[in-house]
Amino acid sequence: MQSILQSALACVVGAVEITTDPSGVTFHRSPSTARARLGDIGLDSMSAVPAGVRIEALTDASALEFDVELTEFLILGATSSGSAFDLALDGELRDPVITKEQTLVVVDPVTWAMEHQPAGPVTLRFDLGASGTERRVEIWLPAGAMLKLLDVRITDGSSLRPAPATGPLWVHHGSSVSQCAEADRPTGTWPAIVARAAGRSLLNLAIAGQSHLDQFTARAIRDLPATAISLELGLNILNADSMRERAFVSAFHGFLDTIRDGHPTTPIVIVTPIICPIAEDHPGPTPVGPDQQIHVVKRPAELAADALSLSRIRALLHQQSVVRYKEGDVNLHIIDGLTLFGLDDVADLTDGLHPNARGYRRMAARFLPLAFGDEGPLR
Repeated sequence: MQSILQSALACVVGAVEITTDPSGVTFHRSPSTARARLGDIGLDSMSAVPAGVRIEALTDASALEFDVELTEFLILGATSSGSAFDLALDGELRDPVITKEQTLVVVDPVTWAMEHQPAGPVTLRFDLGASGTERRVEIWLPAGAMLKLLDVRITDGSSLRPAPATGPLWVHHGSSVSQCAEADRPTGTWPAIVARAAGRSLLNLAIAGQSHLDQFTARAIRDLPATAISLELGLNILNADSMRERAFVSAFHGFLDTIRDGHPTTPIVIVTPIICPIAEDHPGPTPVGPDQQIHVVKRPAELAADALSLSRIRALLHQQSVVRYKEGDVNLHIIDGLTLFGLDDVADLTDGLHPNARGYRRMAARFLPLAFGDEGPLR
């Protein structure tokens, strides 16, 4: 096998930045300036989870090998099902390759103490069949673990080069419900399912815990050559209790104003939060308890003014989208998150907040016709 790391990096799709240091290569989904300024371990860590990131290449090799280091965060008491990698060969999806060789960072939800359970590098092999004929290969990286790429190899005498894009660029931004760490495979996240079915090239800017109408995210989207944009908004603001109504409405308009500076007529879909029963009519924050379920925090009545519940966030997103539409933004549309995952679906919530793999597939099946169908705004 011959090392082709640099050639492989030229085939990476779905990352905002690729950073290289002596320990390896990391695919980030947020800008380095934002990570440096905020100094937030959550943003830095979840940005390095390569949800939606993949290698798209043309190769005549009979096998590919990846050397990687993986790190997964777990709540104390939870168990890891490992990290899955997906191979699509000439568009045909094969069985996932799964490894449990990964460093675990176990977080106590009460004290926030972290225990590291280290693991070393692992080699993943993808068999492509007989060599000699050039085929399109996609390797989708995990949606739930941080990844550092150490090396890529192909069979001796073979070549590898970037493949053409699968379609126009669709940029999606959102919360952990769009990063989909609970999916059973990288192509099982609901944005990946939709992108593959709609013939779009996905850039998934959904970073767990980090959807707060940040200007650095809006500027990143503004500068991308997107032909379709969707924004799943509001859930992380509730989770962190990071805004009240006055700031939320202003931040929503500022976020869209910045995107519109680069995309004045590009169709944009706002996706309101899916159901979270405990927070429908109660503001956040929503910490995880020892039972691995999310909870809300009681607060005195004097602190409740203008606090945001999920039902109020949905109402504001609908109201303010109408305001912008009346101002002339006829390419702004909204999809109610409850139509994607609502009251009848709560049995498929893993922790009261995140859908399981079956729930994400259902979300994809519902979002696809609403957004990319014959009458969909992103078609």
